Amino acid sequence: MDIESAQVTISPEKDDMFITVSVKEGEIYKIADASIAGQTIVPLKDLQQLVLVQKGQIYNQQMISATQKLIENRLGIEGYAFAKVDPVPKLDDEKKEVTMTFLVDPGKRVYVRHVTFAGVTRTNDVVLRRELRQLEGAWVSNILLERSKQRIQQLPYIEKVEFEKNRVEGSDDLVDVEYTIKERPSAQLSGGIGYSASSSFMLNGSYADSNFMGTGKRVAFELNTGKYAKVLSFSNTNQYLTINNISRTYSMRYSDVTQFVSASSDFSSKSISGGLEFGYPISEIQGLRFGMNVTRSELLTTSSGSALQAQNWVQQNGKPYSRSAVDDYGNIFEFFGSRYTGFELSAAWYLQSLNRGLFPDRGQRQSLSLSSSIPGTSIEYWVADYQFVQYVPIWRRLTGMVNLRASYGDSFGSTTALPPYRLFFGGGPDTVRGYRESRLGPKDNYGNPYGGNFLVVARSELIIPMPEKFQSSARVSLFYDMGNVFSTNNNVQFYGRDTLTPVTYKFKYSSLRRSAGLSVEWLAPLGLFRFSYGVPLNPQKGNSVIFPDEKERFQFSVGQAF
Repeated sequence: MDIESAQVTISPEKDDMFITVSVKEGEIYKIADASIAGQTIVPLKDLQQLVLVQKGQIYNQQMISATQKLIENRLGIEGYAFAKVDPVPKLDDEKKEVTMTFLVDPGKRVYVRHVTFAGVTRTNDVVLRRELRQLEGAWVSNILLERSKQRIQQLPYIEKVEFEKNRVEGSDDLVDVEYTIKERPSAQLSGGIGYSASSSFMLNGSYADSNFMGTGKRVAFELNTGKYAKVLSFSNTNQYLTINNISRTYSMRYSDVTQFVSASSDFSSKSISGGLEFGYPISEIQGLRFGMNVTRSELLTTSSGSALQAQNWVQQNGKPYSRSAVDDYGNIFEFFGSRYTGFELSAAWYLQSLNRGLFPDRGQRQSLSLSSSIPGTSIEYWVADYQFVQYVPIWRRLTGMVNLRASYGDSFGSTTALPPYRLFFGGGPDTVRGYRESRLGPKDNYGNPYGGNFLVVARSELIIPMPEKFQSSARVSLFYDMGNVFSTNNNVQFYGRDTLTPVTYKFKYSSLRRSAGLSVEWLAPLGLFRFSYGVPLNPQKGNSVIFPDEKERFQFSVGQAF
């Protein structure tokens, strides 16, 4: 290519300048051959696989530069951080061909003297250093530097991570690595007081900190109390109980909920539970979890307002009992309850390769868990859950997301069905948007959601590119959801709107509810705000027997982000 002329002109207003360059492209050359020479260090065949220019291709400077970069990165894995690869072309003007030789000069193997962190104000040094895969004293590796960056960036209290290698003055084989880190708020504190005619005064508060006092430990506390509901819970997670990244979580929870005045059917439950879970990594991106939970529960239903399905469960499982009561008008009410102590064991496998802890746009997350009560105890059941999330680049900055979930549970031994508190619910921000939260699936004899033992959800999103300064705090996407809740246990009987006709909620592909719409997520100091507007695509209209689906196009929720 030749530059024939260049002309510079200034606009009459003298506020703009125009530059015109006339070029002559010349002849098109093709690649005659491409080879590698010099001190390659690594096996030559490994480097040859990185050569993007091939015989017969049209000469392309971009492909040559990319090959140069790939070879330098490959040598960087072996510690040659400042390797040089010079493309040397040899022209044949008669044949219009170019013979390309990539001349490799690895230089000296470079070692890391110090690794430092900049921009950190709240997090203890050891919390970040334990995520490093590039160690001080070892030769520098591009892969280990990137992996260390990714692991730090996966922490929920880290917003952004960058690193640079700086030569040590007076040495040609030592570098200092500096990670520049931008932290995000790790704690969420919320509280409120309210009043309603049905629930009287209500007081609630929660505190969750994923980086408690800079230690990297997660502490969560929740308090909700009112006339008809009291819930108190606490949990603590130590991700590094040992230097081998074995984690430990213990939790405690007390609840006393009486739903006699809510929109759902009457059901009172009182329980206290404690749990302990350990996690063990089996690779850089995979791990196992094992846990145990003990729960002491008392469930209570009433013959006048509780769902028939709930009444049957408490009369047939655990240690059932019944009582009668007479009100001031002489009306007799029957109460059916059950007391029992449940022991639940759990095991899980997980894979985590997302590039960020919040608002990721690359990578995958999978988990498979199995929970089961101990055979021979008062309540016998098991629950399995599988979740899959994949982020896929589509075009330029457009990213696609696929989220799949399948959950199934059943009873065994003398237990007739899953306990009511272990059933699954569908609809709402976490499953199928555009339908009222938890209102899909099996309905009790009052038309209220009872839950099912089989949940299927498939969600896909097209993530809209955001300005760089908002990428770590906000997200906008178009979504398409599909899913529902089903009941496969023949011991649980359901009836239609006429309270006489038996109905079933077995799995059918045609019963999967669909919706599409727009979703907005925003990370605020109070938590993760989620807004969505979903259009139900195939809602059940209902008839004299079948209950209709309840739609809710605009939905809003606030949840913990960590």
